[in-house]
Amino acid sequence: MRRLVTAAAALGFLLPLAAAAPTHANPAPAPPEAAVQWIDRTTVAWPKSLGDPGHPHRIVHDTGTFALTPRPGGLTPGQRAKYPHLAGYDAFRIAPGDRSRVADALRGRLVAATDDITTGVQIPGVLDDLYAASAAKARLGPVFRQGRPTLSLWAPTARAVALELAGRTVPMRRDATSGVWSVTGPREWTGKPYRYAVTVWAPTVRKTVTNLVTDPYSTALTADSARSVVTDLADPALAPPGWRTLRKPRAVPLRDAHIQELHIRDFSVADRTSAHPGQYLAFTDRTSAGMRHLRSLADAGTSYVHLLPAFDFATVPEKRADQATPACDLAALPADSERQQECVGRTAARDAYNWGYDPLHYTVPEGSYASDPDGPRRTLEFRRMVQGLAASGLRTVMDVVYNHTAASGQDPRSVLDRVVPGYYQRLLDDGTVATSTCCANTAPEHAMMGKLVVDSVVTWAKAYKVDGFRFDLMGHHPKANILAVREALDALTPAKDGVDGKAVVLYGEGWNFGEVADDARFVQATQRNMAGTGIATFSDRARDAVRGGGPFDTDPRVQGFASGLYTDPNGATPGTPGEQRARLLHAQDLIKVGLSGNLAAYRFTDSTGRSVSGADVDYNGAPAGYAAAPGDALAYVDAHDNETLYDALAFKLPRRTTPSDRARAQVLAMATATLSQGPALSQAGTDLLRSKSLDRNSFDSGDWFNAIHWDRTDGNGFGRGLPPAADNAAKWPYARPLLADPALLPGRTPVEAASAAYRDLLRIRTTEQAFSHTTAAGVQADLSFPLSGKDETPGVITMRLGNLLVVLNATPGRLTQRVPTLAGTAYALHPLQAQGSDPVVKSASYDGTSGTFTVPGRTVAVFRRAG
Repeated sequence: MRRLVTAAAALGFLLPLAAAAPTHANPAPAPPEAAVQWIDRTTVAWPKSLGDPGHPHRIVHDTGTFALTPRPGGLTPGQRAKYPHLAGYDAFRIAPGDRSRVADALRGRLVAATDDITTGVQIPGVLDDLYAASAAKARLGPVFRQGRPTLSLWAPTARAVALELAGRTVPMRRDATSGVWSVTGPREWTGKPYRYAVTVWAPTVRKTVTNLVTDPYSTALTADSARSVVTDLADPALAPPGWRTLRKPRAVPLRDAHIQELHIRDFSVADRTSAHPGQYLAFTDRTSAGMRHLRSLADAGTSYVHLLPAFDFATVPEKRADQATPACDLAALPADSERQQECVGRTAARDAYNWGYDPLHYTVPEGSYASDPDGPRRTLEFRRMVQGLAASGLRTVMDVVYNHTAASGQDPRSVLDRVVPGYYQRLLDDGTVATSTCCANTAPEHAMMGKLVVDSVVTWAKAYKVDGFRFDLMGHHPKANILAVREALDALTPAKDGVDGKAVVLYGEGWNFGEVADDARFVQATQRNMAGTGIATFSDRARDAVRGGGPFDTDPRVQGFASGLYTDPNGATPGTPGEQRARLLHAQDLIKVGLSGNLAAYRFTDSTGRSVSGADVDYNGAPAGYAAAPGDALAYVDAHDNETLYDALAFKLPRRTTPSDRARAQVLAMATATLSQGPALSQAGTDLLRSKSLDRNSFDSGDWFNAIHWDRTDGNGFGRGLPPAADNAAKWPYARPLLADPALLPGRTPVEAASAAYRDLLRIRTTEQAFSHTTAAGVQADLSFPLSGKDETPGVITMRLGNLLVVLNATPGRLTQRVPTLAGTAYALHPLQAQGSDPVVKSASYDGTSGTFTVPGRTVAVFRRAG
């Protein structure tokens, strides 16, 4: 962590003589980089522990000094509510006579000082106070009126901004009220590359710099994001045939959404039947194996394809000629070798692969997926991809990553922070950039970062007809920001905007961690806080119960409901048989809560015999149930993060488990999400037993570990070598013997059986109204677990839902479940299973005399009341 020295001279200028630091026998510790926070035009928040409270406090700027006056009692109640993390700070006033000079002072270097210490000043609060009301109304980036473009950039702290375009440097005009710089040009500017020259004080290098930077509101880019391009997204030349009249599949409410999570390159790069491998246009190849499979899922009830980041990201060379490929015969190497990952790793920084969670420009399609990354092709081809998905019965969801940037400060990959240094990134109390998201965190709590989020989402919805958005690390956003997105989308109408914004679905990761945890800085968009908003959050509760253990386990063999905990022990799961049994029954309670839609108020009898609500069930010290209505929680058992479901089960199921039983365990695990109330998501290929060769974090593992293999003769991805060491080496001792075992390669028959059985269950879910309740009261009235209690069968969940009775038998053997209250009631195996693809489930039976259901091992059987 960088530290400022105590001498103000080191910051490039001298304080007045009165600020000279006294001599101490023991030197004081170096002060933080920027610990003082200027929160509005009248108030500076100062840490109590910083500097001698008896010394005068001041803000020193380029042309003078603001003497600060202590405010008794500290921050006002309103200020403490807005900045709860600063509630314990001292407050100082800017003198009324100095307030007219504040705006100019903010355009240069600032130091907070007492006689014994100096530190930098954080300025987002005062910038919002001065400029946000006006700037929030501004249209930024390229805006066209009667064919003439106006380019606008919010840069309130800049000393000068000029436009560099077509070999010319054009001065821009600053609006003092909004801090927006703008220039209007002729029609001939359209299609021209441009960038801005922003002259601004950069605290990270402690000098004034002129940054040559692309437009944060870019609508198009040249290759490798070197320049923005003056582009009107309404230009008919950028619309493929049929774009204006495109008819989407029927909008499915979020509570009924079934989502395939898919990486654009994974989808087609290994598909020999695709004419456009690794590209947007692969989704227009209607006869390719991948598109045929997507259509089969759509026919069964899948409603959305969720695309991993497709905006412009920083870590892939966009020109194919610049993309490296591994210089090894990877296929010839042993299944448990280290050499594949070594070879892939040597080109990882220069190859064509990355998940893309490193945003560079939020509102331009990524160039590496286009046939030509320069200019308009990426826009045109992204739109053709949306058309191709729609023609296959699927709506499009984008994974959006507004919570961080690829870089900050003066890094060449930093855009926002080189335009308004210290504003768009979230700073910690010491002034360093927060990195809890993995990278340089943004600050959507600041007005103009929040505006960028809203404006960007609206552009994707209007200009690209995107039907939904998944917010990465949504808990790092304020709840108010996500609700503002919802409000802006709801205002879009087909007549005015060409899209029905109310039909656009929103969901995200509501995790609670980092510097914002527990609403430390604002009310977060977390699982608990988003309940009742109609915006869903991923639910990890049932996921962990189904798979076993958690994503950060040192030993990946810890078992769960679907992986044999207690009922088929692998010899590695900790605990006595009694302890394992108790853990399994608790896992079953977590799954029951998940099947209810993770409702907080849903009441049932738990496995100890107590009457509990969903919120009463413990999940690692937190309430398991947090949703207020079906649709608040999104069910899933695997996604791009962590091991695929097949790989998790490879670690956890006993080694002796046959390929067909592994396939059955996979379908059973997926069923816990598929048959729940509310939306469900599945990683693409999971129904085909997709493996990434046990890689738990394949974000930069190349095509070799990530590609989906539609041709069954290519395998399912298992046994392609030990996964990359950076995130997996600690698990290599567990992985090596599994990868070397040919019995874990599933072969064609189990793969096709799993996919067909999953589609049968998906058809049941999407055709039976009982799975589609709109209220918590409806779920409570219709859903029960009649055998839940002290005598409940470990490894089996029996669910009654309206006229359906569902038995999830995760044990390896055939079992009976007697429901005395149903004796004399006629049930039969659901027609979609009785006439479906799985011969095993067809042997499930029901004895109406006693109310007894018999279900084979590792099987989900759905019975429907007759008559």
